[in-house]
Amino acid sequence: MKTLPEPLADHLIIRLLTGQDISSIADAFTALGWHKPASQYEQYLAEQQTGARVVLIALFNHDFAGYVTIVWHSHYPPFAAAQIPEIVDFNVLPRYRQRGIGSRLMDEAEGRIAERSSVVGIGVGLYRDYGAAQRMYIKRGYIPDGRGVYYDTEQVQPGQRVPVDDSLALFFTKELRKAGG
Repeated sequence: MKTLPEPLADHLIIRLLTGQDISSIADAFTALGWHKPASQYEQYLAEQQTGARVVLIALFNHDFAGYVTIVWHSHYPPFAAAQIPEIVDFNVLPRYRQRGIGSRLMDEAEGRIAERSSVVGIGVGLYRDYGAAQRMYIKRGYIPDGRGVYYDTEQVQPGQRVPVDDSLALFFTKELRKAGG
């Protein structure tokens, strides 16, 4: 597992999302030309406040660097049926990649999930923009769940045509050690 060099580790904070973070997060993605409006993070915060979602943000030198969210009740039907929590919407800003920040976010998310579940799920897109994420998840021990490709929450059938966009995904699981286990 990749870790931050000591000098960088001293400058990284991972904590829960607060209302004060929302505008800086939305602004950071707007600057990249990515459509991730403030309303998305307002919804995430509301879900965090009800206990449906956990939103972990990474700050490097007090600047927003990335985030990951955990949903306790997945919208992916096989995970929902098996009560597998899912890591959803994981992003590290390009200028902060390859520094171990994503690994630290994943470590924290998996640790929180391990307190409640021995298995974690994750979905990953299938086009080029997801290549680094695909490789990261495999290196972290995630394996395909064997159910094939889904578009939104529907399994893609042989011969079916679907757009290749953010809604087309393959889902993976990983066994976790429960705390104290």
